[in-house]
Amino acid sequence: MKTAKKLLIPGTALLLAFSIAGCGNNNNSNSAAEAAAAPASTNTAANAPADPAKVNKVRIAHTQAYVPYDFVNEQGESDGFEVQVLKAVDELLPEYEFEFVPTSDDDLLIGVESGKYDVGVKGAWVTEERKQKFIFPKNNIAASVIGITFRTENADQIKDIDSFARYSGKLVPIAPQNAQYAVIEDYNKTHTDKPIKLVPSEDFTIADAYSWVLEGRYDAYLDIKLSYQNNITKADGPYHQYADKLSYLPYKGIPTWPLFNKKDQAFADAYDGAIEKLKADGTISELSQKYFGEDIFQYIDK
Repeated sequence: MKTAKKLLIPGTALLLAFSIAGCGNNNNSNSAAEAAAAPASTNTAANAPADPAKVNKVRIAHTQAYVPYDFVNEQGESDGFEVQVLKAVDELLPEYEFEFVPTSDDDLLIGVESGKYDVGVKGAWVTEERKQKFIFPKNNIAASVIGITFRTENADQIKDIDSFARYSGKLVPIAPQNAQYAVIEDYNKTHTDKPIKLVPSEDFTIADAYSWVLEGRYDAYLDIKLSYQNNITKADGPYHQYADKLSYLPYKGIPTWPLFNKKDQAFADAYDGAIEKLKADGTISELSQKYFGEDIFQYIDK
């Protein structure tokens, strides 16, 4: 067994905020000062000498408050499903030593691209822009369950996304740059007889979306399951007052991925080999039950 991993917490204020677009949007902006302050590339995983006794130190960035995917727990430790999967990967790769670094969303993206970090996890969806900047391994690390939030009074007519499309298909508009827009585009390509009404729009708040559904302006809102649970299901959720008026149905799981620096192909390949072992021995399934209370991979299209 390896010794306990080091934990480095930057002096960034912890931000306890959840955004529905966080999984799909490209938050790649940052100040020139921060980019300039990033240290020189540490892509040790790709550039290490071929010495079998050499341990390659790699830096793993993760967001700080995306519970249960990636966060810092009450003990000040890196935690979350994606983090724990990577810790299990580390145990299978004696040639690597992982250092987990909680950080901001922007620093993670810029840092992995620049080589400040070797890999980053943030519940990230794949996008064409990200594919140009990062290595995506063969195996995803988790899944983001997406579905529809709708009025409970329509529960007899709306049983799944297909019955919603037949009922009216009136979906709260989605910003085209949001990866959720592509989810409905793909659905409509295979359901040309009863497509969902996909209307592009600018960004709006979650409160707007819930209000528009409640007042009948639209009949459903494409929502991430975790967002619905945090906002409505939880007793202390900001919109818990809608718990008896709004219901949720899952549609599918969107794979989430670790983002590897472009020079870390060897590290990405090693990750893939370890992930396949962790799937086979049941470790990933056990971690999913621990952090989500269910097997989130069941929602991913096979």
